[in-house]
Amino acid sequence: MDKDRFIQVLNILEKEFPKWNAPVVSLMAKRDKRTPFQILISTVISLRTKDEITAKASEKLFELADNPHDMLKLSEEEIARAIYPAGFYRNKAKTIKKISEIMVRDYEGNVPDSLEELLKLPGVGRKTANLVLALSFNKPAICVDTHVHRISNRLGFVKTKTPEETEKELMKKVPQKYWNKINDLFVAFGQTICKPVSPLCSKCPVSEMCEKVGVNKSR
Repeated sequence: MDKDRFIQVLNILEKEFPKWNAPVVSLMAKRDKRTPFQILISTVISLRTKDEITAKASEKLFELADNPHDMLKLSEEEIARAIYPAGFYRNKAKTIKKISEIMVRDYEGNVPDSLEELLKLPGVGRKTANLVLALSFNKPAICVDTHVHRISNRLGFVKTKTPEETEKELMKKVPQKYWNKINDLFVAFGQTICKPVSPLCSKCPVSEMCEKVGVNKSR
């Protein structure tokens, strides 16, 4: 698949997107006008956690503290109880507390707006950092999670083994104006149609353009 065909896929998925459930952190960021700090913390909570649990846990936590100064007033146990039953909730509570401490100590309570600085924070990898840059600061960034990695390879647009490799290839091949769309579109698409196992190719709006790399069984 070449660049023009890939952009065509993005445009088609964008038209279909309203039919699907938007990724929860993006939805909260746009619908509820979350602050950069709230977006960062919700993204930390969302790791290995279902969307509905992420939404409820975030809401419950932000009722107690919605900024790093107030978050520091909570104990790790209080944070853990608020975000339960998010995956690894006790470890995430420690991470949230530490991030809040660093925000107050080193950044005057603000979330840094550069990839380099975000990656210095505990529990923040490239996926989280790029999502924060895109949603909080509207900076061009490609957040590559399992859906983006899988679908980019399945389409035949990239041939990569890791999300990091996929991010680099997409950055090289896709114009910047499309970067911030990719995660929202592919996550929603991947959750509803282009599933990891036995994708719903019969219902896929881009099936005829897809090279179906690695697809042995579909519906």
